[in-house]
Amino acid sequence: MEQFLIFGVVGLSTAAVYAVIGSGLVLTYTTTGVFNFAHGAAGMLSAFAYWQLAVGWGWPVPLALAAVLLVLAPAFGLLVEKVVLRPVQNLGEAERLVMTVALLSGLIAAARWIWDPNLPRPLTTFFFERRPLHIGPAVITWHQALTMAVAVLVAVGLWILLNRTRTGTEMRAAVDDRALVGLTGADPVKANRVAWVLGTQLAALGGILIAPTIALDAAQLSLLIVSAYTAAIFGRLRSLPLTFLGAAVVGCMESYLTGYLPQNQYLPGLRLAAPALLLFLALLLFPHGRLRGRDRKLRPVPTPTMRGTWIFAAVIVVFSLVLVTVLDEVDIISYGPMFALGVVALSFVPLSGFAGQISLCQLSMAGIGAVVWGQLAPDGQPWALVAAFAVSALAGALIAVPALRLSGVYLALATAAFAVVLDRWIFTLPSFELLGVRISVFNQGAVDMAGPRLLGFRLDEPAELMVFAAVCLALGSLAVAALRLSRFGRRLIALRDSEAAYATLGGSLLVARVLVFALSAGIAGVGGVLYGMQLQSVTADQFTFVAGLPIFLIAVIGGLGAVGNGLFTGTAYLGPIHLLNAVAPWTHNIVQLLPALAGLGFARHPEGIVPGQRRGWEPLARSRVALSALIGGFAVLWLLRVGDLIGNTVLLLGTVVLALALRTWAQSKEAADVKAEVPVEWWGVRRPWRAEDEEVLSRGIAGG
Repeated sequence: MEQFLIFGVVGLSTAAVYAVIGSGLVLTYTTTGVFNFAHGAAGMLSAFAYWQLAVGWGWPVPLALAAVLLVLAPAFGLLVEKVVLRPVQNLGEAERLVMTVALLSGLIAAARWIWDPNLPRPLTTFFFERRPLHIGPAVITWHQALTMAVAVLVAVGLWILLNRTRTGTEMRAAVDDRALVGLTGADPVKANRVAWVLGTQLAALGGILIAPTIALDAAQLSLLIVSAYTAAIFGRLRSLPLTFLGAAVVGCMESYLTGYLPQNQYLPGLRLAAPALLLFLALLLFPHGRLRGRDRKLRPVPTPTMRGTWIFAAVIVVFSLVLVTVLDEVDIISYGPMFALGVVALSFVPLSGFAGQISLCQLSMAGIGAVVWGQLAPDGQPWALVAAFAVSALAGALIAVPALRLSGVYLALATAAFAVVLDRWIFTLPSFELLGVRISVFNQGAVDMAGPRLLGFRLDEPAELMVFAAVCLALGSLAVAALRLSRFGRRLIALRDSEAAYATLGGSLLVARVLVFALSAGIAGVGGVLYGMQLQSVTADQFTFVAGLPIFLIAVIGGLGAVGNGLFTGTAYLGPIHLLNAVAPWTHNIVQLLPALAGLGFARHPEGIVPGQRRGWEPLARSRVALSALIGGFAVLWLLRVGDLIGNTVLLLGTVVLALALRTWAQSKEAADVKAEVPVEWWGVRRPWRAEDEEVLSRGIAGG
């Protein structure tokens, strides 16, 4: 009993932190309609800032706390509200979600840049020099007592603010109808600003309170928000009392699992994954109300042509062949994964682009595919690629079935929780036996990945594997384009537009969602196999939830409905990193921020970059003269490069300049041709009157 009480005290003190952070999350969502995935990252950044002031620079603790909680955290909240979220306030739920995911990824990268993750940064607990309090057999430190007292004060203060003040009423009303609130004389922008300041302060307070008890690590502190997510879901994203109850459940569960979980090699990861597992179960079991501020801004899905897609597929293969002829082996190894990661990114197109289903666990699906290939194909047996697709597809279907009634933010949370469970538990398991079958995951180490054996030939050189991955990406792009043009593809788009209407017209939501989740997961699994082949050996750390965020962001920026998004994402993810590192190695940390910065600029082009670029380059593709000149000019530059007469930089810049010049010429010529076809009744109005026009008109009248 004594041990039970001790673990209970520890659990309640941890629960108090989760309650503080979760209440800030609920406050922000209740008053702005934005679910802030970066809420935990804001607390993480505040904890690092507090360490820097109090330990790094030796400021007095009260002064450091005041600087973080009263200056830095409010300033950060105002900045986020004004620069990041106000531009997307009137956009759809998906756009707002992308912005907060981009902020999460960017804050983690920024913290790792500013504070070297390889250096330990211990923090002492508050009032550590005082003797602990004794309540029966339980011992409570002053830090634990302070944490629980703060949680109580936060609960009381937030309840009074939201239910007994005009400001709180305005904050709650602004999310439902900002225009109507404005007519009453209230200021919805001010209400949002207050909500973001308070929410960021609560995240900062929770981050500072929990930082002394765990390692000060950017990713670990940011993902503590998973426990706060669980507490918020207990409160259905609107009830503070239920959020505090959920926090108590999560905190005590973690503490008692630490004390009573049997000690063996299979269960340590379960304790770490327990909050994410509980979040997944809570999402499935609890009823969910209407998502606040859930206005859907649907955009048409681009319709590819099979002729154009065949040309695009050929471009992918030719691009890979050019790369292997102009790059040395080291660069091929560096750039090689772009086509494999492009296949992973392609998996977002049918799932999110066509069906409108949000998933944050596609890289985890890729990890499953990599494991299957590594365990079943030590000699590159080609049938194992089909097995990798099938097992990954089965994992995707297992997500879709229980998550059938989830959508939007709830579905994003469920897939994020699934990814974290894989990261912290499943991928860390040693090999085990199930129903007489020996199953190995990463086996707590690295998995060797052999190249495929095709038609009696073994592909094991980096150049061969790069071309093979490009061929797979080309075939995948063709398959996704065919899906878009098929009846099932049209059904998926109807499902995205309205699930209720889709079901009313006789469509099966279960079948459609299971099939699209399985298909996208299978594609991602094949991408994971190709990625592992290129690296020759993979670990679980390469398929984590955090590692998948930049790929998701770039795929969203490219345009989730565009078939060409796979090549765009793979190229944009790896290209700038290696190019800038080669030209200016000091930009390494800046490069890590690029996906997040691009994601934060998503509000300017919510339809995606690829559709816009496609429209811009279509005139060149339609012009035989311009297209022939481009192919011929590039061929000359490539031959000069192969002959070592020019370098890769000249090849790249020459190709870009030539392509841009020919595109401009083609656009102007096409515009002139369109302008020339002015109807006769608009001569002299839409174009200048010409001397020969009178003769043309006279002949026309005479002939009539």
